[in-house]
Amino acid sequence: MSTAREQPIFSTRAHVFQIDPATKRNWIPAGKHALTVSYFYDATRNVYRIISLGGAKAIINSTVTPNMTFTKTSQKFGQWADSRANTVYGLGFASEQHLTQFAEKFQEVKEAARLAREKSQDGGELTSPALGLTAHQVPPSPLVSTNGPGDEKLFRSQSADAPGPAERERLKKMLSEGSVGEVQWEAEFFALQDSNNKLAGALREANAAAAQWRQQLEAQRAEAERLRQRVAELEAQAAAEPASVSEKEGPSQSLEQLEALVETKDQEIQTLRSQTSGSREAADTEREETQQKVQDLETRNAELEHQLRATERSLEEARVERERARAEVGRAAQLLDVRLFELSELREGLARLAEGAP
Repeated sequence: MSTAREQPIFSTRAHVFQIDPATKRNWIPAGKHALTVSYFYDATRNVYRIISLGGAKAIINSTVTPNMTFTKTSQKFGQWADSRANTVYGLGFASEQHLTQFAEKFQEVKEAARLAREKSQDGGELTSPALGLTAHQVPPSPLVSTNGPGDEKLFRSQSADAPGPAERERLKKMLSEGSVGEVQWEAEFFALQDSNNKLAGALREANAAAAQWRQQLEAQRAEAERLRQRVAELEAQAAAEPASVSEKEGPSQSLEQLEALVETKDQEIQTLRSQTSGSREAADTEREETQQKVQDLETRNAELEHQLRATERSLEEARVERERARAEVGRAAQLLDVRLFELSELREGLARLAEGAP
């Protein structure tokens, strides 16, 4: 493209799509990011073109003709058919305002192309370029092309058996209802996708909570085991206390020494008995406290296990709900494909009827 010969007259950014040549129903994106789409005017040849470049490759190179129609299929998406390139281009805009600006510029360029063609004619009847689409193509909305005076001349040479104004109004209404239905199915499909994402997020949160509860349960079990070991140690220590004191005096001692020794031993026995009694009472108290703690921990463990089972049931229900939502999304996607295919066939029929309109 020569910059001296062609100059851009309008530019915007949009996500570029082309119809799948195999199915003629699905859209193939030209890239992951939005591209610059521009209208160019060739002063030498007096033609207008829509061009979009992806690096060094021309993604869109479409010459605008008077018979082309730009159709808005949703609030942010529009498309037009190019029979010379044997494809259908689609543009997804960031806002409805950008889509409206592009559509208005398309009409201006289309009108300018029509005037340029009429000016280039030498008074003869205008001839229409071959814009007829084959049966497997996705046509634009051809009914809009009956607005321009040049298009009326093109239709004068068609069959006299074409439908009248009432039939054309009915076809326009059918096309409008089909576009509205397509938008509604798209909205429902995106709503189901959003619901599926929310269910997946809730499932992840439930999994994280269950993992945290499992860690707490393991910690409580370890603490209970440690306390059981401590109780066993205290019981063994209480059983090992000395029960009596052996005598070490020989029979050769005198009576006084023996009596003094008896008194001393009695005092020692009383002291040992008091010490043993206090030690046993302390051990019994600590053992009872430890047993109470163990019982409390076992009760807590039972509660945690109950919560864990309830959480696992909630997880299973969430999984079932997620699978159901996935199945609904799949059915909605299949139904949307069927609706889009029916809309495509309807537009093909409308295109053939519009071609035969006077």
